Amino acid sequence: MLVFAASDKGGSGRSVTSCNMAYRRALQGDTVAYLDFDFGSPTAGAILDVPVAEHGVDGSGLHSYFTRHTEARQLDTALHSESGAMRDLPSVSSVGRLVLLPGDRGGGEFAIGRDMPARCAQLFLRLDREFDCCVVDLSAGRSYALDLVLEATARPELAKLTTRWLVFHRWTKQHIVSAHGLVFGEKGILHAAERYGHDPRTLNESVRYVRTAVVDLGVDQESVTRAPQGAWLRAYDSKLREQADRLRMGRARLAGQIPYDPMLQWSGQVIDDSDVRGLRIANEATVQSFEELAARLSDERFWEGL
Repeated sequence: MLVFAASDKGGSGRSVTSCNMAYRRALQGDTVAYLDFDFGSPTAGAILDVPVAEHGVDGSGLHSYFTRHTEARQLDTALHSESGAMRDLPSVSSVGRLVLLPGDRGGGEFAIGRDMPARCAQLFLRLDREFDCCVVDLSAGRSYALDLVLEATARPELAKLTTRWLVFHRWTKQHIVSAHGLVFGEKGILHAAERYGHDPRTLNESVRYVRTAVVDLGVDQESVTRAPQGAWLRAYDSKLREQADRLRMGRARLAGQIPYDPMLQWSGQVIDDSDVRGLRIANEATVQSFEELAARLSDERFWEGL
């Protein structure tokens, strides 16, 4: 399974949420590869607490794989992460495993060369044979990385692979509009996909949305200090839901809703169970939302055509 993580804006929580989702998927028993396709700003190493790849690696990352034809480096988080949660993965599950394919330190966006879509397809095929789930974290917006994977996945050798698209956005009017434009806009994913040979209707059926940093007014009462403020928040939340429904981004297409969590916002790293039950510095609802998002990736009923 290939899972593409996209967003129109930086700061949407795409990478942090994707890393937590990948970790939860590994805890659920899958072997997971996490590919940092944010070529200009590879941050997955920092989120997964892998010091050697905190800002990418030197000369053996995914940037070099495409531009210099090197081998793509693989870092097993059980061996390279300083996070106890990552190091303990083999003992938690006899199958679960989380491997990072980092970007390059000091890399950057690059134009797509003639051979790059084929190399990208080869990489996806090889990893699909090795791993149960491959999460591909894309640069924000209509980037070269986005065009590269659209062209690669249109190739016939990838036709039988299961693909999912997750579009991340914060729960604001501006982010909803931007996420809609990324998918449906004149230069959005669906129009670009058609140009590369995809059936836009089929691709649209594989797109779902993830709302991040959402204040749950039924639970997080501490965020509301005054009655008028609470009333306004509830009314505005209703407006946002109406807007999402109107733009075909409503509940039927909602893959996950990640609640606002101070630890998540400040640390920007993976949350494990000890952060909730032991240290009590993270919220139970946050971990539950990551678990549900990870499990939903393989819920075929949810991904059937709408």
